[in-house]
Amino acid sequence: MSRMSCIAALLVYLMAATVPASAGTPSPAAAAEIAHLLAYLGNSGCAFYRNGSWHDAREARTHLETKKNYLLKRSLIGSTEEFIDRAATSSSVSGERYLVRCAPSAPVAASEWLRAELARIRAVQPKPEA
Repeated sequence: MSRMSCIAALLVYLMAATVPASAGTPSPAAAAEIAHLLAYLGNSGCAFYRNGSWHDAREARTHLETKKNYLLKRSLIGSTEEFIDRAATSSSVSGERYLVRCAPSAPVAASEWLRAELARIRAVQPKPEA
């Protein structure tokens, strides 16, 4: 088995082993939030740390979008928070946490960085009328 096949098999195993049964398909609102977070990262100009090296924001977006698509095909993301937890917190291969570094600030956990942006966009969204 090739190295890439081993990594892919490990990725599938780890994702299946850590996903509770509550995951499903994101609502349109959650899908829009996830798309916003990916665009926000991709346009941020920040650096993204994964598996021992720093990557530019566009590479980070592509990487997380690939993970998102993998999880969506398997109905493993039902909310924006699940996207952050399952795709944007740590490497599925190494288990190492992802970091975001926006100069001149110190690196922060990618999950915290994305949750802060999620809170910001939710705070400015119009509230539905009751």
